Amino acid sequence: MAISYHQKDGNVTILGDETSFEGTMEFSDNLIITGNFTGKIFSENGSLVIEKKGVCHVDSISADSIVVAGQVTGDSNAVNKLEMLSGSTIIGNIKASLLRIADNVEFKGTVTMLKKLQDIDIFSVSSSDYKKMVEGFVEIESEEV
Repeated sequence: MAISYHQKDGNVTILGDETSFEGTMEFSDNLIITGNFTGKIFSENGSLVIEKKGVCHVDSISADSIVVAGQVTGDSNAVNKLEMLSGSTIIGNIKASLLRIADNVEFKGTVTMLKKLQDIDIFSVSSSDYKKMVEGFVEIESEEV
């Protein structure tokens, strides 16, 4: 049974629970993994969901939003948001603009909170003001929860 999450409009690709995939996966809309995945996952603006039965061993995951209910080993980069649902396991470093961690999550790694840049014409501000806008990464060390 699928978990509850907000899905982007567009196509949905499902890697089923009896499916194993090894390699590089690129997608543009929505990807749901309920099976086993090994490799690299990339999307410029897609939404990724790893269901409770989903197991991913990745070099890296990069997507607009990532929801994890299953297991991920490897680094994750969510341009917008990353959610760790209750019962999930993530071993790896995380970068995200927004982060939500539920109770009963196993997480070991570091978190880098990405500061969203203001929508501004870079040619209309001084270099010192622009530098201040792009600074502000926050790193958090985490132990198992």
